[in-house]
Amino acid sequence: MPNSYSDCIIKPLGDSALIVQLGEGIDKAIHQKVKNLSELLANSPFEGLTEFVPAYNNITVYYNPYIVHTSQKSDLNSFEFVSIHMKNLVKKMTKNKNESARVISIPVCYGGEYGPDLDTVAQYHNISPEEVIRIHSKSECLVYMLGFAPGFPFMGGMDERIATPRKETPRLSIRPGSVGIAGKQTGIYPLETPGGWQIIGRTPLDLFLPQMSPPTLLQAGDIIRFVPISSSDYLNYKELKK
Repeated sequence: MPNSYSDCIIKPLGDSALIVQLGEGIDKAIHQKVKNLSELLANSPFEGLTEFVPAYNNITVYYNPYIVHTSQKSDLNSFEFVSIHMKNLVKKMTKNKNESARVISIPVCYGGEYGPDLDTVAQYHNISPEEVIRIHSKSECLVYMLGFAPGFPFMGGMDERIATPRKETPRLSIRPGSVGIAGKQTGIYPLETPGGWQIIGRTPLDLFLPQMSPPTLLQAGDIIRFVPISSSDYLNYKELKK
């Protein structure tokens, strides 16, 4: 049975991880809790912690059960010890903590060879491709989490007027920088990978930067604004990066 605390539910994930659930759905207030708890854990790790992965509304905490068990002076098993550590951090979370988020503008060339599904999204909503571009570029989106591929941002806050289901048959290859829609989410493919999102445009910016630390252009908590550019602007961006 999950262990319920005042602001979370903690449940095991195998014998070397647990999930701290802080709410349900995609919500800015819940995401702020995820950020706050992530910061506390980063600043107050326990011995045996190997990794933690924040998501939309939870954090998965991975640990070495042998190190956790041998390092603590009690009869608690590893899951119980880590659960108590996380419970104590949850109690320390600052309520309604609001920090200034980074606001990042992402240039996007919409449609044509860069956005092969733009017309599909427009037809799904019975609007023009130009209207899809206008709505998408007016949305101010929040990066909730990175995942799927290195640097892939899962973003909420997109105007639901252009929310569109994933493709029934995923593509085997999607170009790096492709901007897509999947349901109420929008995202950007940092690398060439298979995928089923509706591709409406492409950015010339590199999202995965292996030579940098951290190696991703975007981070959870960033505010994203999409800026429409022409195909010639796109090519100019690419030339400047060479």
